[in-house]
Amino acid sequence: MDPLSPLFARFSLAAKVFFSGALCGEVDFDRQPGMGHLHLLRQGSLRVTHEGSAPLEVSQPSLFFYPRPCQHAFHVDDPAGSKLVCASIEFGASMGNPLLKALPELLLIPLADIRAIEPTMALLFGEAFADLPGRQAGIDRLAEYALILLLRYAVDARIVDGGLLAALADPRLSKALTAMHERPEHPWTLEELASVAGMSRARFAAHFRATTGATPLDYLTDWRISVAQTLLKRGKPLKLVAPMVGYSNPVALARVFARRIKMSPSDWSAREA
Repeated sequence: MDPLSPLFARFSLAAKVFFSGALCGEVDFDRQPGMGHLHLLRQGSLRVTHEGSAPLEVSQPSLFFYPRPCQHAFHVDDPAGSKLVCASIEFGASMGNPLLKALPELLLIPLADIRAIEPTMALLFGEAFADLPGRQAGIDRLAEYALILLLRYAVDARIVDGGLLAALADPRLSKALTAMHERPEHPWTLEELASVAGMSRARFAAHFRATTGATPLDYLTDWRISVAQTLLKRGKPLKLVAPMVGYSNPVALARVFARRIKMSPSDWSAREA
């Protein structure tokens, strides 16, 4: 069972590499609504500052992933510069992907720790520091694949103790989560989800909440609203979206949507247009 593919199927992943080369001095990366950042340090050292945290000193090839908008800056003292590839990352409607919400503000991982990423990094750096036909499309797609490998590593290595990442790493909870992610339109009950997980109703409910911080049905509601946001942003009318996310009519969906998002679907869609 693949716990990540249903998430990528519902939320578009797009990377846009905007810098590759030797970075010198100080560079600020602004907070961009709906955007994260992926940085790949190939060579050299950096001092990293970002909101609300002490500066970080990084001196080995590393991957930096800011899953949500975050003001941050890189400082390079070496006149020779540090070799970097930097990309903006978009995950679709309003950064509503629950996987992104489960990640810390910054994932900073030495490239040597992610063995599976080495061939992709070789290709990406080779394209980024050359001038070949189709370069931009190539490095954008490779950055997207590098991010998929990073998220796969984050689940497998259990780098986060709680939340969705920890739940996806749990063989039992992962089955129930994947079922919800694949079929948000299904009228799931607590009993049915517990059965999918191979657990009793009480043990499943307690374990799910202890791991994710939410009840199974609250998580399901949030997932349905996130999927609804994506579909609305793609231009689908509310009356068609409602049955696709488990609601019998648009009024029922609009009521839950407003309670979760604090605005009506029409107001939200107008803001996102």
